[in-house]
Amino acid sequence: MSEQNFDLVVLGGGSGGYAAALRAVQLGLTVGLIEKDKLGGTCLHLGCIPTKALLHSAEVADVSREAAKYGVKTQFEGIDMPAVNAFRKGIVASKFKGLQGLIKSRGITVIQGEGRLTSPTTVQVGENTIVGKNIVLATGSYSRSLPGLAIGGRVMTSEHALELEFVPQKVAVLGGGVIGAEFASVWKSFGADVTIIEALPHLVPNEEESISKQLERAFRKRGIEYSLGVRFQSVTQHENGVVVTLENGTVIEAEILLVAVGRGPSTAGLGFEEVGVTMDRGFVLTDERLATNIPGVFAVGDIVPGLQLAHRGFQQGIFVAEEIAGLNPIVVDDLNIPKVTYCDPEIASVGYSEAKAAEKFGADQISTFEYNLGGNGKSSILGTAGSIKLVRVKDGPILGVHMIGARVGELIGEGQLVVNWEAYPEDIAPFLHAHPTQNEALGEAFLALAGKPLHA
Repeated sequence: MSEQNFDLVVLGGGSGGYAAALRAVQLGLTVGLIEKDKLGGTCLHLGCIPTKALLHSAEVADVSREAAKYGVKTQFEGIDMPAVNAFRKGIVASKFKGLQGLIKSRGITVIQGEGRLTSPTTVQVGENTIVGKNIVLATGSYSRSLPGLAIGGRVMTSEHALELEFVPQKVAVLGGGVIGAEFASVWKSFGADVTIIEALPHLVPNEEESISKQLERAFRKRGIEYSLGVRFQSVTQHENGVVVTLENGTVIEAEILLVAVGRGPSTAGLGFEEVGVTMDRGFVLTDERLATNIPGVFAVGDIVPGLQLAHRGFQQGIFVAEEIAGLNPIVVDDLNIPKVTYCDPEIASVGYSEAKAAEKFGADQISTFEYNLGGNGKSSILGTAGSIKLVRVKDGPILGVHMIGARVGELIGEGQLVVNWEAYPEDIAPFLHAHPTQNEALGEAFLALAGKPLHA
């Protein structure tokens, strides 16, 4: 048995954990980073990066089918899944190698193995005791299922779906949120028939309702089917597929069932409760500064209630390192963190929806403007439809930016700045947005909300 001592011990090497480690060493702290699997966590190996690689392959497939519309002669011959997976794995391997090199070059001590919190200052990894003046819990999340719904065979989560070596002919997707919408979009582009099952009234139900409705219309136009407002009841498997039954008696037959009903916190059996960390349904409860009820113990990322986004965990990791170093960093509320769903069309948003803004400030105190991308030159060139919706307090700052259309995820950075800096439309209207870009559509929307609509 041995003991290692650090200023900071980080349990988990995903987005939140490695960000905390990197920022802490920048600030002069010694860091021990414990990871049972691979640095980079779910985002790099099973989530953000590999799924977006699949989505890019899907986009290329769609472009090749439609190339004649753009005057390009090509022929779509099908999807080579082994080659698609080789592309995906190559991207992940490259990013993983880069992260390993970065961690090593910064002098961070990586401790391989499953860690268990044994006191407010110690984590046990096998026979080794890792001691930290401060500890950051960053153990990430796992794919949830529903009570009684066993994963296995033709019933799978996104992790299993990533590894498929074939394109299924017909897919049922349980859950119409971000993960479900993205995989449905990929499989449709690859040539599968897709049906989404969502118990709530709309797809991507956490988004602005008008955006959800536009996605539903776009998916319908693409031939993606969906059942809304009806709960899943059961599934049976047979040699060639699955039979899904909904509570209203509807039966959906498919080759596989993707279970995409959200992610749960990976905290079970890690000693948190035994040490006295306050928990709620597996989540670690913290104050707004990400401190747990135990002095010196912090938590970041998917195990903290709220948005489960890699960039949220990354930002929280930086925040905690700076907090420990005494820099008093600024708290960023979940409401003001940008969200992107990378289906076709993409969805991007930040801030209040119209309904939430009306609830907070009063319906008579809210004004909105929606700019249709049909008026944007670059959107027409790309062949995309969609809109940008702005929400503001009357005569006050912009509270929310909500977008749908191809590549709008690349526009959300400006939206985040506008919302977080509580900018007025009148402040933004004089700024130039390059022509012809989709970014112009944001500028047009700000102009209109400032009372100076030119193309609206």
